[in-house]
Amino acid sequence: MFGSVLIANRGEIACRIARTAARLGLRTIAIYSTADAGALHVRQCDEAYPIGSAPAGESYLVIDRLIEAARQSGAECIHPGYGFLSENAEFAEACAEAGIAFVGPPPAAIRTMGLKGSAKALMEQAGVPVVPGYHGERQEPAFLKEKAYETGYPVLIKAIAGGGGKGMRRVDKHAEFEAALESAQREARSSFGDARVLIEKYIAAPRHIELQVFADGHGNAVHLNERDCSLQRRHQKVIEEAPAPGMSAGLRAAMGEAAVRAAQAVGYVGAGTVEFIADGSNGLRPGGYWFMEMNTRLQVEHPVTEAITGLDLVEWQFRIAAGERLPLSQDQVLLRGHAVEARIYAEDPARGFLPSTGTLLALQFPDGVRVDTGVEQGSAITQYYDPMIAKMIAHAPTRDAALDKLADALEHTVAAGPRTNLALLSALCRASEFRAGTFDTGFIERNMAILDVSGGDRAAAAFGVAELLARDSARIKRSMDRAAEMPASPWDATDGFQFSSARTVALSILVDGEALEARITYGSAATLEGPTVAVDGVEAALDATAIEAADAVYVLRRGRQTVVSRADLGAGDLHPGAGSGQIKAPMHGKVLALLVTDGEHVDKGQRLAIIEAMKMEHVLTAPSPGRVANIAVAAGNQVAEGAKLMTIETVD
Repeated sequence: MFGSVLIANRGEIACRIARTAARLGLRTIAIYSTADAGALHVRQCDEAYPIGSAPAGESYLVIDRLIEAARQSGAECIHPGYGFLSENAEFAEACAEAGIAFVGPPPAAIRTMGLKGSAKALMEQAGVPVVPGYHGERQEPAFLKEKAYETGYPVLIKAIAGGGGKGMRRVDKHAEFEAALESAQREARSSFGDARVLIEKYIAAPRHIELQVFADGHGNAVHLNERDCSLQRRHQKVIEEAPAPGMSAGLRAAMGEAAVRAAQAVGYVGAGTVEFIADGSNGLRPGGYWFMEMNTRLQVEHPVTEAITGLDLVEWQFRIAAGERLPLSQDQVLLRGHAVEARIYAEDPARGFLPSTGTLLALQFPDGVRVDTGVEQGSAITQYYDPMIAKMIAHAPTRDAALDKLADALEHTVAAGPRTNLALLSALCRASEFRAGTFDTGFIERNMAILDVSGGDRAAAAFGVAELLARDSARIKRSMDRAAEMPASPWDATDGFQFSSARTVALSILVDGEALEARITYGSAATLEGPTVAVDGVEAALDATAIEAADAVYVLRRGRQTVVSRADLGAGDLHPGAGSGQIKAPMHGKVLALLVTDGEHVDKGQRLAIIEAMKMEHVLTAPSPGRVANIAVAAGNQVAEGAKLMTIETVD
């Protein structure tokens, strides 16, 4: 076994690897960008080395700096985690040239399987079924558009390199192909440094089934059962589970054999994931699945496999990289109970899953579930990296019990500051169709209306008003205690005088940025456009948590965050329509492209600009027809959430 490891990653996976490495007695070495100088993974490791500025392209993706940090620290091996350079053959080769073991597969396997086109060709030769489409070398836009037409719409444009849903676009119409291709190529180049794509047929009612495989350097290979990763948004996984609902023992064996055959065909060593797309329209069945790609690394969702097998996959990675044989044969691999993982993201499902940045004012997780995280209370969620806050994993004897356990834990998680998807995740766990196993990768998109993520929580808002008033009362009391020598207030008289038994006042407030009016009846209730909650004892009635910030109260209830603050009348808070026609940045990010010019006439829905945040592109469109005016940014500018970009003026 190695004596030390440099973890070439950040966040929760760096913390996860460090835990196993420390248990095995390895000295742990972290790296960090300027944005991560005080990060949790840095403090959990024995040593840490700076590698550059915040953007990943200037730090975590710079191979020379990582190798130099390994040399300085005397690391015997490098674990790449997932993302960043984990599937970069040049990085694996640089490790070998420096005499440092790479905890991953051989460079040749990474290169072959990391490029989806060559991987599909190899799988065809190995007798593994592949999705119809084009996965050749030619990349001319007109040629790719022709191949998409031949394949038949709808199609998927997919980046040849990388994964995680980045560089992927679904195209339903021939006329939409060029714009989708440009967007996919930009995102692929930004995420992986490679803009090449392939075209494949979009499968109806697709289920995403993947097989965890391991191979050693002695010719042995096994699979560790399957995972179902079909609940996705923007082609990125949200909830994963093991085993897959509806999977028979016979089909598991057949898909497992195909996955092992795929690994052996490429001379694989280490942990890998062979991903299949299955036609779920009539349930999982033989002949209804096709090879998509192989991820030559550990997966984000590996904890569900650990839960059902009782294994530590990171330990397996270290042992195989050190030259040991696989610890188990295929017939020794267990499958116990059911495990479900939810990815808690800093994002706003109600606004198209836009990423949300900011400081975590509070972060608390309940007991009874596994939580993998790389942040804590006080950590900042920035625009530079993936917006994941944590992964929460529940394991139970049955699928229903695991889903109940996970939903309850999600609803009792406290995360204040950036917006999160907690409420959506718990709603998914309780959704009847998902419970029944009738779902596919389009489930979230089709069911957003019934998942209840867009409406405001008026009861929580009223609770926030009560908290604001209580805070004001406490502040006044403290002030009066400090000025006890002042004459007594007539309001403190004890002679029984009062204006009435219940005095009502109106208070102008903001609820999640929306200007509202709260009516507070002292001695009775706080009313906010319908729902009424008692000012006294409301916390117990609502099962809500209030987190106070300098200028607001964050109310957390059933996974949903409601931000309540006093309206600033001088700032025009009560006139939300005053800014109509203004196009503002929906999140912190970088302006990739301006698609219009001052004075240009635009139609409703026309594309105006493209903003990139956390390696995802977001297209801003015109809310109404009009004329572009007052463009305030240029391509390449960094913008803050809410920053004015331009105005669309109404044309008579």
